Amino acid sequence: MTSLLPESLPGNMPDNSILGTVLGLRKELPEASVSLVSKDINLRIKAAILGIHAEDYHNDQTLDDIDLLYSGITPLGDDFWDQHGNKMESWQDQGRTFYRLEGPEVKDWYPNEFLYVPEKSNFEAVVQSCDGQSAVIALVRDYRSKQNNIWGIQARNREQNFALNVLLDPDIDFVTLLGTAGTGKTLLALAAGLVTTLEDQIYREIIMTRETISVGEDIGFLPGSEEEKMTLWMGALLDNLELLSSTEENNDWERGASNNLLLNRIKIRSLNFMRGRTFLNRYIILDEAQNLTPKQLKTLITRAGPGTKIVCIGNSAQIDTPYLTGTTSGITYAVDLFKSWPHSAHITLKRGERSRLADYAAETL
Repeated sequence: MTSLLPESLPGNMPDNSILGTVLGLRKELPEASVSLVSKDINLRIKAAILGIHAEDYHNDQTLDDIDLLYSGITPLGDDFWDQHGNKMESWQDQGRTFYRLEGPEVKDWYPNEFLYVPEKSNFEAVVQSCDGQSAVIALVRDYRSKQNNIWGIQARNREQNFALNVLLDPDIDFVTLLGTAGTGKTLLALAAGLVTTLEDQIYREIIMTRETISVGEDIGFLPGSEEEKMTLWMGALLDNLELLSSTEENNDWERGASNNLLLNRIKIRSLNFMRGRTFLNRYIILDEAQNLTPKQLKTLITRAGPGTKIVCIGNSAQIDTPYLTGTTSGITYAVDLFKSWPHSAHITLKRGERSRLADYAAETL
C-alpha cells in the first residue's frame, strides 16, 4: 500500500492540489492501494467524497482513548481492608498518620496517587511511596474546614481537597490539573501560589502564562509591552484575584492589601519568549495547557531551575489548536509520562463549583 502524508508534500499546498496529487498516483499505480494520511479532518472528508481512502495520523497519540488517561484518584473497594489489613503497620509523624500496606491492589498504585473509600467512610489518603509489593500511604490534610482555609477559600469537594494537598506540598515540583469549566482549577492554583509565595515564602514570585489562541476571530495586534499584551489574555487571573481578595475581608493583613500589591508579586509572561530562560524559585502557572503540543510543553518544563514549581491547568474538551486532540495534547503527554515520578502529581477535577448554569452548560452543550 502507498501512503501519502501531506506533510511530505511541498509546503502550503492547497487541499485541492493534495487531492489532485493523490488521484494522479492512483492513475499511475492502478494496482497499488493509495491511502492519504492527515491530521486535517476537513481534508479527510474531502478525500472520502472523492473515494480516496484517508485515515488519521496515530503515531503521535499518547493514548488510544482520552478516557484511559490516569486520573490521579482511585476509589477503594468495600473489602479493601479485609485484603490489605492483615500485615498493616501504622505510625504518626509530625501530626500525620502513615500506613504501610501489602496486597493485590498495591502494585497498580503510583506515587502521589490519592485513595478513598466511597460514601461509607471518610478515609482519604495519598500514596507516599510504592515498590510494587508494598506501599506507604498517609492520611490527607482536610482543607474543607474553615480553620484550614487557603487564602480565604476552602475545598468544596473531595477532588479540590486532593488538589490543594499537592499544590501546597513543596516536595512536589510538577502538578497537572484537568477538569471541565468551573471546577476551580485556576482558583485553587492561584490561592496555593499566594500562600506559598507571600506567607510561607517558599517561592520568590508567581509567573502566569498561557498559549495565546483566540476562541473566535482575532481582534488584531495588541498595544503595549509583553506584560500589557498578555494581561488581556489573563482575564481568569484577574477574576480569581478579585474573588480571593474579597474572601479575606476580615483578615487584618489582607484588609490593607490590594490587587495592585498582589500583582507586584505576580508576573505575566508570554510562552513565545520562554526558550533559553531559567526560572529560579518561581511558582509557575500554565493556563490552557491543553492547547500546547508535547514539544511546547517540554520547552516550558525544561525552563524550571532549582526550587521552581510548575502547575499545568487544562481542559481536554476545550482544545482550540488545529490538529491537536485530547490524545495528542501536550498535557495528556505530560500526565502519562510523569505519573511514575515521585515529585509530580495529577488530579482530574470532575465536579463544577462555578454556578448551576455553568454546570448545566458543561454537561449538555
